[in-house]
Amino acid sequence: MLIIFLLIFLCVFKGKKMEPSTSSSTAINAVNGATKLTRPHLQNGLEVTGSSPVCMESKIVGESCALAAELCRHFYTLGWVSGTGGSITIKVHDDAIPRPHQLIVMSPSGVQKERMVAEDMYVLSSDGFLLSSPPLKPYPHRLPKCTDCGHIFMKVYEICDAGAVIHSHGIEACLVTMMNPFSKEFRITHMEMIKGIQGHGYHDELVLPIIENSAHEGELTESLTEAISAYPKATAVLVRNHGVYIWGDSWISAKTQVSHFYWGSAILLGETVKFLLVFLEFLQFALHTWEILKFHILLLMALKAGSLTLDYVIEPSQCCVLLNIEGTTTPLSFVSNILFAYAHDNVEKHLAATFDSEETQDDIHLLRSQIQNDLDQGVAGAVAVPPDYVGQDLVIPALVANVEAMIRADRKVIALKQLQVRLLLGHIWRTGFQNNELVGILYDDVPEVLERWHAAGIKVYIYSNCSREAQRLLFAKSNYGDLRKYFCGFFDTAVGNKNESHSYLEILRTVGVDRPADMLFVTDVFQEAVAASAAGLEVIISIRPGNGALPDEHGFRTVESLLDT
Repeated sequence: MLIIFLLIFLCVFKGKKMEPSTSSSTAINAVNGATKLTRPHLQNGLEVTGSSPVCMESKIVGESCALAAELCRHFYTLGWVSGTGGSITIKVHDDAIPRPHQLIVMSPSGVQKERMVAEDMYVLSSDGFLLSSPPLKPYPHRLPKCTDCGHIFMKVYEICDAGAVIHSHGIEACLVTMMNPFSKEFRITHMEMIKGIQGHGYHDELVLPIIENSAHEGELTESLTEAISAYPKATAVLVRNHGVYIWGDSWISAKTQVSHFYWGSAILLGETVKFLLVFLEFLQFALHTWEILKFHILLLMALKAGSLTLDYVIEPSQCCVLLNIEGTTTPLSFVSNILFAYAHDNVEKHLAATFDSEETQDDIHLLRSQIQNDLDQGVAGAVAVPPDYVGQDLVIPALVANVEAMIRADRKVIALKQLQVRLLLGHIWRTGFQNNELVGILYDDVPEVLERWHAAGIKVYIYSNCSREAQRLLFAKSNYGDLRKYFCGFFDTAVGNKNESHSYLEILRTVGVDRPADMLFVTDVFQEAVAASAAGLEVIISIRPGNGALPDEHGFRTVESLLDT
């Protein structure tokens, strides 16, 4: 029996992490000598192997859970976390285990921080397996759910060799990102408490990257990873209008750096925010006065020249512009004849070359759920996909058949699918753009109008059915060069369907626009125009060659060039 036990133990800890596509198979978890047979399922994007508190039987794991709960309660009193906002994760320190292989304690989502206890914590393996989940609690407690920051925490552990990561919603962290809404960095120097930040002294300049916020925290993983790579000396990343992620080689180091960061930022804010508020009030008054003056000057000049009458109406200007891609910045023919054709021709090659990668396995898992939904609804072209254990030689052809059927049906079919399909297509297109096999085609007026809006201080965003990664690739590798500098953010249907009004309200909340009419939405799709207009946005319909016909008396302003907006 002892030999069998040891064999199971070695298989678990030296075996490969289970992929999402094998969620129906059986997993054996071993933690400090205890084994339990469970069936894994997905929770918040991480694999759960059961709710048994088997991990808690280890004294060192239990102490780490108690420590994490205590820190959450303490951080609440300091204002670093509030209510259910913010989170913490700690490596379970064991001198006998290298840090990359140590267990991980992670806080839950939806639990009041001031009431957090040890049993609320999740325990994960070093490669992201959820080994132990909190027990169910009676109403009004929610069902247990691991923090939405889970993927971000795991990425920080992976690339920074951290021992603990803290996500804080402290007001100071939000304010320093709002002082300059266009700044990509927070800089401070000659502050005594900078010495508490790892690798910094009194005379050094602390430079922390600032990334743009997203509607869902899981979507920050990519931009946070890029920021860490670009700022290797930084041990924190600020998220605009949201908070900060800070890490250290231990929970003590991480906590120390949080306190020193907040002390320094509070001093800076105390000296500058009052001045900034006064200055902003003056600037707002000056800009308002200038707009009124400019309006009357232009109006008098035009009247004197006889080019317009008093019946002329100047439309109010918007502070932001939200653009569709297909039929607005990019010809529909490019999407259907080039992008989808490339995906159709390369899906099998892509799946075969990357089949064992974590990204492709995630794509396959999501694609399976969409295919099963199509099968349940009797969608033409849907083909059952065999389980992975039969081998990729049988799995890949079935996946390819489904994707090709979706592409052949209509581009709208892909548009109406959830991210399951479009994430895979985006990864195929990424290879094409990186290998210079694809070049994003834009209308001739696009770079000129982007430059005009940029010079006028108008923020521009993209909202498309394509994944955010595919959007950035298209504008980075366009026939006019890299135009990403002109955009403040990219949205896909993770915020909601483009034909539904609440999606546009979510975008307004995300970018911080209080008055919906201050955002102009330009699209070629009538249903999208109706939804955005219902949310209060100003709407213009783009009339381009090949775009779909509009209903008679649709009631929207139309333009044939973005220069006319």
